[in-house]
Amino acid sequence: MQELKKDLYLIDKAELLQVIMEKKNALWRLCQICCSFPKAENHYEVTYSFANGYDFANYRLIAERDEEVPSISRVYKSAIYYENEMHELWGLNVENIKVDFHDKLYRIDVETPFIEKEDK
Repeated sequence: MQELKKDLYLIDKAELLQVIMEKKNALWRLCQICCSFPKAENHYEVTYSFANGYDFANYRLIAERDEEVPSISRVYKSAIYYENEMHELWGLNVENIKVDFHDKLYRIDVETPFIEKEDK
């Protein structure tokens, strides 16, 4: 784990579930999961945000376009919606989501509208 700046830590995929369990066991709540795909970087940035009282912490995971990211929905049930959204809108491969909506969370006309297609 590398601290990028105050309350923002860069983690790798192998550390994700350990961090999630530490936060859950310390009674931190999941505030949000944010996914982005910076065009210049050509990889996903997934940021998991947690709060405990007035304390706030963010953990960022970098994932390649075809890489799978483990689901945290078995630990934090609210992650189901974030993970389905990341898959449906961004095309992020999230493995073993507790409840997979199979791209039916939103009524959208195009597949993964938030990410530029490779063939353009």
